[in-house]
Order: sequence, then C-alpha cells, then structure tokens
Amino acid sequence: MTARTFPRPARAFGLLLATVCLSLPAVANPNSPPDVTAIASLDVPRYMGTWYQVAWFPNRFQKQCVSDTSASYRQRDDGKVIVLNRCKKADGSFDDAEGLARPAGSKLIGSSLQPAQLEVSFLPAALRWLPIWGSYWVLELADDGRYAVIGEPTREYLWVLARTPQLSANDETGIRSRLNLNGYDLSRWQNHPHTAPAAPR
Repeated sequence: MTARTFPRPARAFGLLLATVCLSLPAVANPNSPPDVTAIASLDVPRYMGTWYQVAWFPNRFQKQCVSDTSASYRQRDDGKVIVLNRCKKADGSFDDAEGLARPAGSKLIGSSLQPAQLEVSFLPAALRWLPIWGSYWVLELADDGRYAVIGEPTREYLWVLARTPQLSANDETGIRSRLNLNGYDLSRWQNHPHTAPAAPR
C-alpha cells in the first residue's frame, strides 16, 4: 500500500482520524455520562494483524468508503505501529492509505500499552511533526480478541472492528447497550457491509 500526498488524512480509515480533538471547559453536570476512557491495558502484539470495520459513525474522512473497509496493523521495533487501511469505493476500486500510530498519554511497558490510548497520523512521514494527529482509544476489547471498539474523548467518532467481516447479533446488542450507557448517540450507528474477501494488498 502506498501513502498519498497531503491532505491524505481526509481519505483515511482510522483512523482516518487526522483531526485534533479539542474540548472546552464545562460546568460539571451530575446527569452527564461518565468520561470516555480507554481500557487499562492493551497487549499490543496480540492486537496486531487485520481487522474489519463492522460498524461506525459515518464521517467525512471516510465518505468515499462504501464497503469492505479493513485495517492492518504492524508494530515497528520502536513500538510505534504502521497502519494500512483499505476500503472499496462506489466504482469498485479500492482506496488505500498508510499511516502511523503512537502512544498518546500512555506508556508502553513491555508489550503492554497502559492505558490503550494512541494517536494516528496519515500525513507523509516528512510532515508528521505537524500537530495533525487523531485520537485512537481502544474502549472495549473482547476477552478472546474477536472485536474491539474504538473511539476518542469527544464521542464524535466511533468504529467497531472485528476479526471477521460480521459481528454477531449478541455482540452488537452488548456493545450498543454499553455505548448507550456511556452517552453515545446511537442514532448515528451504521453497520458497514463486506461484500467479498479483502483484495490482495
């Protein structure tokens, strides 16, 4: 897969997340949902490999993606992660993107990222000094690693990833229930179709 020229983030999958999330001070509200939090620890090597996007909150960064969105992760020797994203466009061609993920507000202790907070950039390597990195927090991870829920502090973006192209009905119900309790607007939830095995990379 090849990286595109700036502004590549507007066409990328995950993270896809080429935006800086800003939050304004607010008066505490006792009825507000709890703060978004990442899981306490992520076994990074176990998390590597290919994931399928099975549900999401549609966003402008992925507007070209109509189906078959996947992400593959590979850890570098320095602990950072190479991100390779692919999706199918309306004309049947595939859109590819390459980015880099790194710990953000977390520490890599051995093979464990604590907590599971990363940030992602899809800018060309020479421009990654720019502050255009998007939050990539692992909010949930199934005990057997079959699915993961990805978000960020503002609740604006959400992706549900799975090791297979389809999420079970029980898993979807459970994920949606927990997100609802955490203040997510599930009217934005859309399942993402997979029409065929991913094309060769």
